[in-house]
Amino acid sequence: MSARKLSGSSGLLPRRRPSGRKALLATLMLVVAVASAFPLVWMVLSSLKTPAESMQVPPVWIPGTPSLDAYEKVSGVVNVGRSMWNSLVIASITTAGILVTSMMAGYAFAKYHFRGRSLLFSVLIATMFLPPIVTLIPLYRLVGSIGLNASLAGIIVPNLANAFGIFLMRQFISGVPDDLIDAARMDGASELLILYKIVAPSVAPAIAALALFAFVYHWNSYLWPLTVLQGNADAYPIVISLSRLLSYNRGAMNTGLVMAGATLAVLPPLILFVLLQRFFVDSIVGSAIKG
Repeated sequence: MSARKLSGSSGLLPRRRPSGRKALLATLMLVVAVASAFPLVWMVLSSLKTPAESMQVPPVWIPGTPSLDAYEKVSGVVNVGRSMWNSLVIASITTAGILVTSMMAGYAFAKYHFRGRSLLFSVLIATMFLPPIVTLIPLYRLVGSIGLNASLAGIIVPNLANAFGIFLMRQFISGVPDDLIDAARMDGASELLILYKIVAPSVAPAIAALALFAFVYHWNSYLWPLTVLQGNADAYPIVISLSRLLSYNRGAMNTGLVMAGATLAVLPPLILFVLLQRFFVDSIVGSAIKG
């Protein structure tokens, strides 16, 4: 009788979750994971197949004799090294610029009180709803007026600030205690020192997320670089350079060639995602231990 009271009223005895619910949840997670990873796995495996295996019906799932011939052919059609370097320069510098401007502006919107702050922030948020195609021509004319056409700088400069990044940083920085910032000011720390020594470590997961989003977006950007570069093939990023492979996608025997090019384009963002995913986990565990 006493055991029933303890388990029913005070809840001291732990309740076991139904095993069926856990099995269903695990099955659902497995299905979602397999469905998400299947296109990537199929792309990599297809890039390793021979032309005969690519044309075989029913399809061959795993290549019998994996071959890197498709990657060699891609290097013959596209200047992979140069294009990958261009993409890396564009994505890296743009991401760094977005992180710096987003943190500084987000810190100002979150911790400074000035006239017109709410109105200015509302206008900033409103720009997030503009389709990129609307600003394409004005930005192109602006880049041309300062002489940055057909150059990597013309791609990078207009994207060094991002409304979404400012919004994200502002939301996370708002959660940093004001007492912590005031204490640093009383110790004589400058605003930049407070931002990068106190605020930045507190919002590290948000910084990592923004870095990942910005890098992947600008690595995969196609329309804006194609518009600015104006046929300057030496400055093409990898995404535009791989468009030369479109003429090869009509034959099944060239499937491996197209898949090899796609694999090369996906590899750097995928590596960055894996690295930052581990950072997310470490940050969550560290904050839980401190809390």
